[in-house]
Amino acid sequence: MPDPHPPAPRDSSVPHGGLPVVGMIGAGQLARMTHQAAIALGQSLRVLAASPTDPAAQVCRDVHIGTDLAAMRAFAAGTAAVTFDHEGVPQADLRTLAAAGVTLHPGPDALLHAQDKLVMRRRLAELGIAVPAFAEITSPDDFAAFSAEHGGAVLKAVRGGYDGRGVWLDATPELVAELLAAGTPLMAEQRVAMRRELAALVARSPYGQAAAWPVVETVQEDGQCVQVLAPAPGLDEEVAVATQATALRIATELGVTGLLAVELFETDTGAMVVNELAMRPHNSGHWTIEGARTSQFEQHLRAVLDYPLGSTAMTAPAVVMANVLGARTEPETSLDERCHHLFARFPDVKVHLYGKAPRPARKIGHVTALGDDPVAVRERAVLAATWLSTAEWADGWSIHGARKETAHVV
Repeated sequence: MPDPHPPAPRDSSVPHGGLPVVGMIGAGQLARMTHQAAIALGQSLRVLAASPTDPAAQVCRDVHIGTDLAAMRAFAAGTAAVTFDHEGVPQADLRTLAAAGVTLHPGPDALLHAQDKLVMRRRLAELGIAVPAFAEITSPDDFAAFSAEHGGAVLKAVRGGYDGRGVWLDATPELVAELLAAGTPLMAEQRVAMRRELAALVARSPYGQAAAWPVVETVQEDGQCVQVLAPAPGLDEEVAVATQATALRIATELGVTGLLAVELFETDTGAMVVNELAMRPHNSGHWTIEGARTSQFEQHLRAVLDYPLGSTAMTAPAVVMANVLGARTEPETSLDERCHHLFARFPDVKVHLYGKAPRPARKIGHVTALGDDPVAVRERAVLAATWLSTAEWADGWSIHGARKETAHVV
């Protein structure tokens, strides 16, 4: 990829030795994997953690602890830029930091669209980008009227919520009244008759350079992503390119700097409807660590520092990421031993563990498989993730009966 502009001069926030410090508010697995990318780029990642046991705090050298504005002020001192691994920072705090001269990527105006679903829906509708029919809900009667008009509705919390939280598929007037009484801002959306869920991941630098990865399919169970298939199987090339273009347009129109994940519904008619936005590394992009020339985490750092962006070309025809979720009952077999058995069977599958204590359905890691045959690649990834979660091979495989066979696999 040609250099789109000459290197920007580094400012006084670059410490001695020329290595910029990027601050990331939040220290979950996204910050942990961003830290890994920063090491390869010769950069230093500083994280603001809620606890020393947070995933990134376990591995980063430069860790600050705290969640309030005072902690963020101290944390931001000396950074070249500050970014985020979650959208939970209050707008008032973001604007105070920006007014104090802290470089934020994305900025408060852009990030608001990932924090407030109603603001996002209204803005995308203004831009002529397809979204579900929606309405603000201020009373049970509002919800009843919207539901009657649209043949049913989904109730959503306007702010917060992820992995199915903050979404109610079978809301009642009593629930609406209860949530409003508790101070939860609400909106309703028309139910979308969808074929599947997709995601378009793009990056944009302050200079305005942008890059897009292939559109992927995100497989959901109980409102939570369990697999990502790259590229999205059977997606028409023209539709894929148009979807990437829509994501790039959203990034430009909203002034996003860094990563933008656009989550979409593919309807029964083949139309694309935007569901959610995230302005940070995203679960739908974990496959890029091994599956793309430039991972989402490296690209996010490049964008935040206004470096030229890296190639998003895939490294294999088919890539599948499968989340490792905490089991209903924690297996007696240790996670270390589960890894040992997994590596013996699938030495090509890459494992990423987040250092998180397991609990049912919690994301504690992910695996990535690559290859030429999408069906076979997906089968390996799902078998591997299920084994790490439950210590059970879904196909009945046993390491003891296959030791001779696997001894020659390289």
